Amino acid sequence: MPRELHLAVDIGGSGHRPAASLTAPYWTALTQLAEQGAFDFLTLGDPFAPAPEDGAGRLDPVAVLARVAPLTRRIGLVPAVTTTHTEPFHTSTALATLDFVSEGRAGWLVEVSGTAAEARAVGRRRSAPAAELWAEAADAAEVAARLWDSWEDDAEIRDAATGRFIDRERLHYVDFEGPHFSVRGPSIVPRPPQGRPPVVVALGAHDPDTRGELAAHHADVVLLDAADPASARAAREALLDRAGERQPRVLLKVTLDLRDGFELPPTPGLRFTGAATALAAQLAEWHTATGVDGFHLVPTTIEAELPLLVHGLVPRLREAGLFRAAYQGRTLRDHLGLPRPASRYAHRVEALR
Repeated sequence: MPRELHLAVDIGGSGHRPAASLTAPYWTALTQLAEQGAFDFLTLGDPFAPAPEDGAGRLDPVAVLARVAPLTRRIGLVPAVTTTHTEPFHTSTALATLDFVSEGRAGWLVEVSGTAAEARAVGRRRSAPAAELWAEAADAAEVAARLWDSWEDDAEIRDAATGRFIDRERLHYVDFEGPHFSVRGPSIVPRPPQGRPPVVVALGAHDPDTRGELAAHHADVVLLDAADPASARAAREALLDRAGERQPRVLLKVTLDLRDGFELPPTPGLRFTGAATALAAQLAEWHTATGVDGFHLVPTTIEAELPLLVHGLVPRLREAGLFRAAYQGRTLRDHLGLPRPASRYAHRVEALR
């Protein structure tokens, strides 16, 4: 019996976004269609670089996905949030809020901003070497996890008769001290429905070691970019060996162009050009060759290609027994088969009692 795939799709698109992308109906339609295809989750990027002169501009991905969350029921919502020009306290609260709004379907695609143009656009700091930025991202991921844990699950009392909202003994200082951040906590948002929204890291097979450290020690899902199946298998095995007991889900990135008569220009990584129905056989082949848990599909033109994925690819994968017929759980962790983690502070307190 073949092992079922995990599937994710990027809805940002790599080309210029239409003017409609500044409206809620545009993103709602894409998200609802992806949910119709039962994708585990979707990703939406957040580049800090100024939009091209002929571009329509961009909206904040966390805010966009918070807007569409109440209009969907099952699909995971994973915005990219850079750690370079933001504070981990604000990032953690924004993602915890998204997890509440979506009833447990939020994730976090960790990104950094490394260009001088992005640094100038924000104006807080100069650009820095990639190794420094990814080390900072690892610290930000650690801070966010501690802040999500800083409220125990039963910290909220909500007793109107006594006027008590929280049990202060079940709120904890995170007391993080590092080279990039000093954060005391606790969070201002109660513990998210998933405990901790899954952390997602995009990783190239030959990326800097600091990025690999982030993926191995903090990622629940790794979006792996590799030049060929052999490289993907080797990178996956090295990552899982480095991760130890954590064992993140590994999804292989595939850049797509499903439009007739169009071929993708040469780019690094795995690419597919052709019919969506033919893509099913290719994914099955790559699945066997690499051992990955699934695929992160990146269409070139999302408005044209997402319907082809939902109505062409997904039915073929189901016929082959490679994809579920419907969602089996409610949360993103359910879809990925990831347990809900307990608060690290609850363990410590119980040990002292």
